[in-house]
Amino acid sequence: MAQILDDISRTFGEFLLVPGLTKKEHIPANVSLKVPISRNGKINLNIPFVSAAMQAVSGTELAIALARKGGSAFIYCSQGIEEQARMVKTVKEHKAGFVESDSNLSPQDTLADAVALRKKTGHSTIAITEGGDTHSKLLGILTSKDFWEFKDDLSRSIKDFYTPLDRLVFAKEGVTLQEATEILWKNKKECLPVVDTQGNLKYLVFRKDYFDHKSNPDELTDDKKRLFVGAALNTFDYKERVEALVAAGVDSVCFDSSDGYSEWQAEAIQYVKKKYKDSLVVGAGNIVTKEGFLYLAEAGADFVKVGIGGGSICITREQKGIGRGQASAVQEVAVARDEYAKKTKSYVPICSDGGLNMDTQVIVALALGADFVMMGKYFAQCAESPTDKIRYNGRLYKPYWGEGSLRARNWQRYRNSDRPELFFEEGVDAYVPYSGPLAEKVDTTVAKIKATLCNVGALNVKEFHEKAVLTRVSELTLVEGGTSTVERLERVVSVE
Repeated sequence: MAQILDDISRTFGEFLLVPGLTKKEHIPANVSLKVPISRNGKINLNIPFVSAAMQAVSGTELAIALARKGGSAFIYCSQGIEEQARMVKTVKEHKAGFVESDSNLSPQDTLADAVALRKKTGHSTIAITEGGDTHSKLLGILTSKDFWEFKDDLSRSIKDFYTPLDRLVFAKEGVTLQEATEILWKNKKECLPVVDTQGNLKYLVFRKDYFDHKSNPDELTDDKKRLFVGAALNTFDYKERVEALVAAGVDSVCFDSSDGYSEWQAEAIQYVKKKYKDSLVVGAGNIVTKEGFLYLAEAGADFVKVGIGGGSICITREQKGIGRGQASAVQEVAVARDEYAKKTKSYVPICSDGGLNMDTQVIVALALGADFVMMGKYFAQCAESPTDKIRYNGRLYKPYWGEGSLRARNWQRYRNSDRPELFFEEGVDAYVPYSGPLAEKVDTTVAKIKATLCNVGALNVKEFHEKAVLTRVSELTLVEGGTSTVERLERVVSVE
């Protein structure tokens, strides 16, 4: 006979937070939203947001924008290994402190070669080296200011145009990023080459990176000041895929599965952790029970995703009758996480994935114990998501589809059969309202979270977990808290 749980499967919309004492120190400027994304906080997010590993969400542009605000994207794995690794590499190379040049030519190459390389990489600064590769002897620099593409003869050699080393300002290996920035500032230069003792090119440091950093003080970077980025794995080709992703510079990976409480995922986690140890953050999931969390934590997961069937385009519950109310799942797993930490002295963060349709539900998810949240629809609406805007009845929308939909063609996410097709879908194809730039949207949500923490009397998410008091609400409470008695004017984004 089936076991029946006594508790009701609850959602975030069934709860309200009760205010606590707000002291004079509880102001948004004093609130920190830094949260752990790895065991025991060895690596942290600066804001508690990650984007879902979905084709309509986590492209390179969104990954860059989210890392600049302090969160992280997970580049989707429903694509070829080379394509996913290329996307990770694009994010890692977008902004950095010390950049390894991928735009290099020799003096014997032509201006046509330089134009072709610039179009391929998008970089206008080309290092001219003795061998035309990354780490050979630096001879000079060629930029778009050194020649005119539509006036000069592109068949001519670069040697007649590039700026030679004796006319460049450069630094020796060992220089700090702060020292390199000072050299750029004092000499009014855009780019500073860094060479080793033999004169071989090591890195390039760019002036624009300094300004990007100052404009985004919460940006999430690695130890080389490169933007932080994650990527998804499946349990089929994870050995080959993770190797390519690590080579591309990925900072974290997470197994993407509608149900992660499986021997396949435990085996994959153990393989990746054994090979890369603490040099790579490994996330697992999804689960909705204490037992599922403990199983993946014991397998070595650095964080665990909670949620099955709660996403706005997920129909797993409809199709298979599998899932649990997101609030109930997060609450139970948060208790298990704390018990596990007390017993093992190892804190494994949990990520609430799904069931988040408004900012207040993000807040309730954190209050119930989530360390951070993963969102799909929220980010799919942003300008930086990979899909094109469309106009319908004067409003702007963006396409959005689930990884379990036929459109995603993500056969490897499921183990329904040995045949290479889906018998049924677990996700739908839809459209979501366009909400504008990611930075503006995230800033608004962050402001709300910080204000709420102040109302509760907390200065960080850990303290929020400890001090939050929630009350269940009735249907009439929801009506009372709404605006049902007045006419509201809806603000609509309707510009290109």
